[in-house]
Amino acid sequence: MVAKRDYYEVLGVERSAGEREIATAYRKLAIKYHPDSNGDDPDAVELFKEAAEAYEVLNDAEKRARYDQYGHAGVAGSAGQYEQVGDIFEAFGDILGTGLFGDMLGGRRGRRQRRGADIRCDVTLDLEEAAVNTVKTVTFSRSQACGTCDGKGTRPGSSLERCRRCGGEGQVAQQMGFVRVQTTCPSCEGSGMMIADPCDDCAGGGRVAGKVTIDVSIPAGVDDGMRVRIPGEGEPGPADGPAGDCYCFVSVRPHKLFQRDGQHLIVRLPITYTQATLGAKVEVPTLSGATELAIPKGTQAGEVFRLRNNGMPDPRGRSGRGELLVQTYIEVPRKLGREQRELLQQLAELERTEVTPERTSFLEKLRDYLTGGDAAEETDA
Repeated sequence: MVAKRDYYEVLGVERSAGEREIATAYRKLAIKYHPDSNGDDPDAVELFKEAAEAYEVLNDAEKRARYDQYGHAGVAGSAGQYEQVGDIFEAFGDILGTGLFGDMLGGRRGRRQRRGADIRCDVTLDLEEAAVNTVKTVTFSRSQACGTCDGKGTRPGSSLERCRRCGGEGQVAQQMGFVRVQTTCPSCEGSGMMIADPCDDCAGGGRVAGKVTIDVSIPAGVDDGMRVRIPGEGEPGPADGPAGDCYCFVSVRPHKLFQRDGQHLIVRLPITYTQATLGAKVEVPTLSGATELAIPKGTQAGEVFRLRNNGMPDPRGRSGRGELLVQTYIEVPRKLGREQRELLQQLAELERTEVTPERTSFLEKLRDYLTGGDAAEETDA
């Protein structure tokens, strides 16, 4: 099986290319490899299909993001597999122009419905909500059918008329050399019909501003800035075209105890000097409640203990939960009782006589620095 080429390589663009650059590159390749321009060359047909597949992915923000992160595996099953050349023009007539190659393909004249615009909404979650599957109710602005004309755009009692410019075909054509260029009629926007007597309330648009409330299912593990796609909940398409999508952008509030690093959570745990020195069992907070952590003897400030499966789940469901990283720090008391002070003074006296190896090394370095010991040795040498 021949490995697929990189989609950016197929279109001949950089990975940072914008939508316009990608569309321009695809148009050039579609003209270059069109079957009617290359006789019976089977390679041209395959290159034509390959360019269409690359454009389909790189022109879609969501598919492109998955492809950039995971390569061909990220868009497996979602990239079009075009058996017939005509299917490509059915899918991308808006960029190629349904008529640019329409006559070459046998006069495919079906009116292409335009998709409605996408809509954004926003939702804010607590970290505890982001850690589990949750449903949030959101309200946002979206066009809705005009109640006066029932979405038809015409004044009550009147009806639509056939477009005079395109004769009701929804497309207009002009001859450019041997190629007949056919595009969507600008007057009726491809519907073939015109509104002669528009509705007063919607000015012929058939839509008025409104509010909509929907429930959004948010997967466990979402992070701040991620978005959830709700298909078909965007603006309605013109002329009964398909609706766009709604993208719900997620914000996660900062937590009082936990910091987030991808799927991992971080918590700073204060321990006393005696707990760090002698060891202890302490309670550690997690998103599902407190758990016990054994602090070993001689624990140093800043040491990190890992609690597996106590972090955040993977929102894509490809892996398990992350870890809870418990970072210790020594909490020094600001006020001491009389007995505490006396005990610490006794400990301080012991430390002066029973110096640890690490401290001995530090004291020697400090003494040499203050007395110029290193400089004296260099002079003697």
